[in-house]
Amino acid sequence: MAHATQDVTREQLINDFKVVIADAEALLKASADQGGEKVAELRSKAAHSISVMKERLGDVEHKVVEKTKAAAKATDVYVHENPWKSIGIATGVGLAVGFLLGRR
Repeated sequence: MAHATQDVTREQLINDFKVVIADAEALLKASADQGGEKVAELRSKAAHSISVMKERLGDVEHKVVEKTKAAAKATDVYVHENPWKSIGIATGVGLAVGFLLGRR
């Protein structure tokens, strides 16, 4: 269960980084008409940083997808090798959730 929470956190982090990158790109575009050598230098550094961040984000996203696929495959193999245990676990989880929801 902690692994699923960790994947959700990773996905949220990836989405948050995408928003930050989009905001930074919008800021760069909005400041494009600002003059000065220093501003141009800062804009260039920011554009490079955004490019690097996009590349790293793509790598992280790829790793998350691969780990998710591996976890799904492992779960599929386990369920096929242990169908009755899987049914028992699913029943127990269903009963626990039903009990908790019934108390509300």
